[in-house]
Amino acid sequence: MQKIIVDKLVNYIITKRELTIDEIRTIKYGISNLYLLISKTIVITSIAIILDIFIPYLVFTIFYNIIRMPSFGLHAKKSYQCWIYSTIIFIGIPHLITIIDINALTKYILLIFTTIYIAIYSPADTIKRPIISKKRRMIYKLISTLLCLLYSLICIYTENKIMENALLFSLILQCIIISPITYKIFRLPYNNYKNYIRKEAENVS
Repeated sequence: MQKIIVDKLVNYIITKRELTIDEIRTIKYGISNLYLLISKTIVITSIAIILDIFIPYLVFTIFYNIIRMPSFGLHAKKSYQCWIYSTIIFIGIPHLITIIDINALTKYILLIFTTIYIAIYSPADTIKRPIISKKRRMIYKLISTLLCLLYSLICIYTENKIMENALLFSLILQCIIISPITYKIFRLPYNNYKNYIRKEAENVS
């Protein structure tokens, strides 16, 4: 179904304007990602509603996507893998945050650790989207770190358990997503901008 819809949309765009091969590939990649995002969101949201965890799911999803935007992180190689991982994460964690209680000391340790970890390893790019600009990487790192500090403050002072756990687990998950160890486990290249810059230098020479 995805291939049929994506191909039809790409073919429609091609009939409206002349495009290079690279432009067609870029458009196809964007449409494929958009289709996957929309279909995945509809299905997982429906499951969350059926399981009566829509509110914790919504809160966690919002907080996680905010920190992920500047911090980035790995993507699954295949769409079916993305479906599996996303369903486990966005159904499992919202269920977990409704039943788990974390004591104050553990919470403080986790907040300090995740903030430092994200400050060190953000942003983590992918082979398809290497972050070439050093300035952009520094900006993303700064935004990610500031968001961690904001999340930590809210997490410490809020009396809402769902919000507290959603913030904390958003940071924990993002640490996992940007970790060099996770990239290695999934056999994905890390610091892709370095490989891109090296290849560009080789082409010039």
